[in-house]
Amino acid sequence: MHLLIPFAAPLSEPGRAALRELRLPRLQALLAGRQGTLDEGDEYSLSTPPERALARAWGWAGADGCLPFAARAAAADALDLGDLAWGLLTPVHWHLGTEQVSLTDPAALLLDEAESRAFYDAVAPLFTSEGFLIHWGAPLRWYLAHESLAALPTASLDRVIGRNVDRWLPGGPQARLLRRLQNEVQMLLYTHPLNAEREARGQSTVNSFWLSGCGLAQACAGATPTVDERLRPPALAEDWPGWAKAWQQIDAELAAQAPERLTLCGERSSLTYSLPPRGLISRLMSGVGRSEPAPLLERL
Repeated sequence: MHLLIPFAAPLSEPGRAALRELRLPRLQALLAGRQGTLDEGDEYSLSTPPERALARAWGWAGADGCLPFAARAAAADALDLGDLAWGLLTPVHWHLGTEQVSLTDPAALLLDEAESRAFYDAVAPLFTSEGFLIHWGAPLRWYLAHESLAALPTASLDRVIGRNVDRWLPGGPQARLLRRLQNEVQMLLYTHPLNAEREARGQSTVNSFWLSGCGLAQACAGATPTVDERLRPPALAEDWPGWAKAWQQIDAELAAQAPERLTLCGERSSLTYSLPPRGLISRLMSGVGRSEPAPLLERL
C-alpha cells in the first residue's frame, strides 16, 4: 500500500507552534535514518503537493494547474467524457472582507441535493449559451466541458480556501470568458430566492463558483495511493489542536497499516519513503519513544 497524507505540515506560525509540540513516535521510528524522495515546490503553485504526488503515481503529465482531476471525477460519476476537456465547478461562498474577498470552505455550506440542483438549474443556461456542456454530479461537484479547458491552468480549491481569491483566479486570454461568466453568475445568485432563505436561516449564501482540475482525461498507469484526509479539515479551519489530535490518531495506526510507501505532503513540498516489510515495521514500532517530528515535517 502507498499511503499519502496531505496537510502533514502547516506553514502558518500557529500551525508551526503546534507542530513543534507534536509527538509522533511511530512515524519518527519508521523514518529514522531513511532518506525520502523530495518533490520540492512552493506554497504558490496552483497544484498542491498531494495532487502532484497522485499525478506521479498515475503517470500523468501536465504543467502546474493542468492536472485533469475533474475528468477523473467526472468518469467516476459515470459521465461520458467524449473527447472534451473537463473542469470541476464548485459552488462556493465568497466572503467580502474589509480588504479582500476570501473563499470559505464549500463544505460549510451544507448544501443538500435539492438546494444544489436549484442553484445549478439557475446558472446552467449562462454556460450552455456560451457553448459549454455542464453536468450536475453531486451537491458540491458540478462539471464543465469545453475545448477551451484543455490547457487552462487553475488553482486547486485547497489553495484558495480561507484566502484572497484574487491571487488564484485564472488569467490569460483563455480565461476571459470564464471571468465574465463568473460575474454573471454572481449577479444572478445575488438575487436568488434560495439565498434569501439561506440568509434568513443564518447560513452563508452560494454567491460564486470555483473552477479547478481542468484538462483532457489521462489514463492512470499506476495504482492509486490510499489518501488519508483526516488532517485536511482542521488544517483548513486552522484548528491546530484538532490537527494535532488527528495526526496522533494517524500515528497510532501506522504499525497496523504497514504501508510499503509513505508520502507526507505539506503546503510546499512532499517526501516519499520506501518502507521496510511488515515484520520489520512491527519490530521498529515496539521500541518507539518520544521523538520530535518537527525537523522532518518542517521541510514540507
